[in-house]
Amino acid sequence: MTSGDAVEDSGSEDMVLPLMEEVARIGKRQVTTGKVRVTTVSDTIEEVAGATLQGEEVDIVRVPVDRVVSEAPVMRTEGEVTIVPILEEILVVEKQLVLKEELHIRRRATSEKVEVPVTLRKQRAVIERLDVDD
Repeated sequence: MTSGDAVEDSGSEDMVLPLMEEVARIGKRQVTTGKVRVTTVSDTIEEVAGATLQGEEVDIVRVPVDRVVSEAPVMRTEGEVTIVPILEEILVVEKQLVLKEELHIRRRATSEKVEVPVTLRKQRAVIERLDVDD
C-alpha cells in the first residue's frame, strides 16, 4: 500500500483516506564556495643616506697633588680645561708631647747644731784572773 492509496473497509462502503502533512525544516550548513590566499611581498630599495655626525673626544690627564687641604676645593674651569678635584679622607693618628709644667729644684747646703737624746748600747769585756789554788 502506498501513501496515496485509499483503504476500504471490508463490510462497508466507507472509505478511509490517510492524511499526510509535510513539515518544512530550514537549516544551514557551511559550504565552501571558493578560497582566498593572501601573500605579502617586500621589495628592497637601496638608497644612500647622508648625515654629518658631530662628536667630542676628551683627554684625561691625572695630575698627582698629594696636598693636605682644610676644605674640599670646587670643580673649576681654566681655559678649555675642566679641573675636577679628587679627594680622599685618611685617618691620621698623631702622638705629641705636651709640656704641662716644670718643677725647678735647687740644692742649698745648710748646717745646724742639734742635741737629741739617744740611748746607746756599749759592750765591754771584764777580764778577771783566778788563782790556781782557788
